[in-house]
Amino acid sequence: METAAQAVALLDAPEVAASWEKPSALAQWTVGGLAGHLASQIFSVEPALEGPVSEQEPIPVLEDYARAVWIDAPLDGEISSGIRAKGDGISSEGVRRLVERVHAALDQQRTSLDEVRGGWVVFMPQTGWALSLDDFLVTRMVELAVHMDDLAVSVGLSVPELPGAALDPVVELLTRLAVRRHGQAALLRALTRPERAPAEINVF
Repeated sequence: METAAQAVALLDAPEVAASWEKPSALAQWTVGGLAGHLASQIFSVEPALEGPVSEQEPIPVLEDYARAVWIDAPLDGEISSGIRAKGDGISSEGVRRLVERVHAALDQQRTSLDEVRGGWVVFMPQTGWALSLDDFLVTRMVELAVHMDDLAVSVGLSVPELPGAALDPVVELLTRLAVRRHGQAALLRALTRPERAPAEINVF
């Protein structure tokens, strides 16, 4: 919840409103569209908490990313264009309305998250598979962390520092994804041996 609250505060920053129609730090995204995409990570939680709990067996979170078609999708392709269009649609009513909506969503989630029982499984209709609630929330925190950075850089603000409760699972997941994509040696060298570090260690 702290990470989502940080995202809401960033969305409410006057610098974001002032740059709403301007290009963001991400190619082909406006600041407003990027703000909508960031907000969508918060909006996606409430539907995941609505019952009944999915009876589908959840897949491991690493498998979720292995199946994700958006990771390597071309910038001008249908998938990437669709993601941008969704962000634009969410932000189409303007910054004030978007901020009102994310505040309301966050307030609702403070109650909803306390009510779900252990073992909750989230079926994601857009993918056709399910994740455990804990894994689903970690994927949302990764999205929030990455796109808060994008949005802050886009409007000249400092990037919010994640609380430890969010930073640890985010870094753990990104590290595991980096190892799978580049190998152990590449990651170890990137962290400890700059003279032998690979040129890239990105996950996405």
